[in-house]
Amino acid sequence: MKRDVLEPQQAYELIAANVQRVIRGKPQVVRLAIATLFAGGHLLIEDLPGLGKTSLARSLARSIGGRWSRIQFTPDLLPGDITGVVVYDQGQGRFVFHPGGIFANIVLADEVNRGTPKTQSALLEVMAERQVTVDAETRRVPDPFMVLATQNPIEMEGTYRLPEAQLDRFLLRIEIGYPDHDAEVEVVALDGAGPTPDDLEPVIDPETLSGVVAAVRSVYVDEAVMAYAVRLAAATRLHSAVRYGASPRGSIALVRAARAIAATDGRSFVTPDDVKSIARPVLAHRLVLTADASLARRTAESVVDDVLEDTPAPGNPVRRDLKRSLGVVS
Repeated sequence: MKRDVLEPQQAYELIAANVQRVIRGKPQVVRLAIATLFAGGHLLIEDLPGLGKTSLARSLARSIGGRWSRIQFTPDLLPGDITGVVVYDQGQGRFVFHPGGIFANIVLADEVNRGTPKTQSALLEVMAERQVTVDAETRRVPDPFMVLATQNPIEMEGTYRLPEAQLDRFLLRIEIGYPDHDAEVEVVALDGAGPTPDDLEPVIDPETLSGVVAAVRSVYVDEAVMAYAVRLAAATRLHSAVRYGASPRGSIALVRAARAIAATDGRSFVTPDDVKSIARPVLAHRLVLTADASLARRTAESVVDDVLEDTPAPGNPVRRDLKRSLGVVS
């Protein structure tokens, strides 16, 4: 669907309505996935089998015009299968580059923790810099570009834990969770009859999406709100249950994600509530807990909750004449 100009909120509503034809009863999960896309980030979907991780990723990919690819991570997958390889073409009498699956606008890295560490590391450069280096030559991937990775937190036999450097490349980590009763009844009733990800048509093209991403970058962030995001990330480094806290990349991610949340809400400015709403999926996967905290069954999410409770938020940076209509307390 071609559009010259599309506001972020309009784009969000189009994509969300399309994805929710397949993903039922999870509007907040869909919103976070789309916000990651609009922020120009990458998304890690981690949850139990059968909850729709791959369906969510495929539905989002199908909603975006342009090219998308799926890479099924297995122990025998090679880095060259992801980045591409240079081979000698006898017909042309020269070496020719054959691009791997990473050369797409949306890349679904399915069960990413089943790939070996060497294969997982093939994603490090491209996720951070939007480029791959093969045989000392650097090649750019298409724009826009997003990696949607899935992994199961159980069935750990034959899997390889994602290292912290890899996790830090993901803007958000989200869980889907079990559907409520009504949503599950609807899913069961539509089994085999409802739309699948393959039935979805694109509702936005890559050029328009690039414009939306640029618009999200221009969402205003007051200095006090930016400082609040930095304080939250810094507070994770001082928490007694944390061995390694969020790096400055976590602070950047918090502001980027908050901009996208504000934009999907139709606002041109970020409030402290936007930062709070996105703190868990942005920060939790960046924390490494102490051994004692792990033995005590503390979770990274509970640490983020502690930090949110203990870190004072500034007043919302909007004009006084707007505060009452927005229901914001200064």
